[in-house]
Amino acid sequence: MTPVRKILIIKTSSLGDVVHMLPAITDANHQQADLIIDWVVEENFAEVPAWHPSIRNILPIAVRRWRKHLFSKETWQEISQFRQRLQQEHYDAIIDTQGLLKSALIAMQAHGKRYGYDHHSSREPLASLSYQQGFSVAKQRHAITRNRLLMAHALGYSIESLPLDHGIAHSHYPLPSMTLPPRYVVALHGTSRVDKEWPETHWQTLISTLAQHGISTLLPWGNVREQQRAERLAQTVPGSVQVLPRCRLGELAAILQQALGVIGMDTGLMHIAAALDKPGLALYPVTQPALTGVQGNSHPAQATLLENLSGVETQDADAVSQRLLSLLAD
Repeated sequence: MTPVRKILIIKTSSLGDVVHMLPAITDANHQQADLIIDWVVEENFAEVPAWHPSIRNILPIAVRRWRKHLFSKETWQEISQFRQRLQQEHYDAIIDTQGLLKSALIAMQAHGKRYGYDHHSSREPLASLSYQQGFSVAKQRHAITRNRLLMAHALGYSIESLPLDHGIAHSHYPLPSMTLPPRYVVALHGTSRVDKEWPETHWQTLISTLAQHGISTLLPWGNVREQQRAERLAQTVPGSVQVLPRCRLGELAAILQQALGVIGMDTGLMHIAAALDKPGLALYPVTQPALTGVQGNSHPAQATLLENLSGVETQDADAVSQRLLSLLAD
């Protein structure tokens, strides 16, 4: 196989998907320390690849924003500028790990040999027609494993003996200018769908239980609805709950990094917490975590401190609260 020196990753969104790509970057760097890696990613998530020490350049793209202003002159100027930057380099391998038509179209505009999932493995099978080499990776595998296997197939190595390592647990993140409690848990109460949320009464039970053990609860939010819920929950045990200001991803990473642990719904921030080696619980009341549940870094001789709870396991708030306390005590 021709030696690969410079590669381009196409993994644009969502936040959880971007985090899921990080272990594959660590694998590739482990195999070839001088590998040059660039990454195309949605502008809102561009901070995340930059946390990994093996990434050279981030190429932000704004497909989500451009779609809303498709007839704007400024939009087409931005698209042209992005294309010009994308085409400045020639890559030994362009690896589309998204497996969508939109990501395939992006890959086709770059210079280099294109790799991706084959027809049976792509999320959108038509995308596979754009690759010069496609690989079979079962859809039943976890998203992290799919990314790792695709990268390994494209670059010619095995992940069998490689630990799962997101590569960002020891990175440094900018703390926001605020005072944090000495002992706190971050509660990620927001998620993308209303039916995936945990009842507010359950959060109140958790907050009260943590307060009884001298642990504060920090509540981030991403939209007005989540902010209003956080402010209501803050009244559960006044003085033991802190509603965070609107934070950048790097600031949230810093807050998570200093937390005792984390509990949260099916959201990208839970995957960041897992990548940062934080103990905690991920709650899946109506969905199954088999394909996209949180996975922490592999640590030989250390029991996992991160668990996925689904269905009936999430219904008893007292039991969930005690399980979290048990993980924090380990």
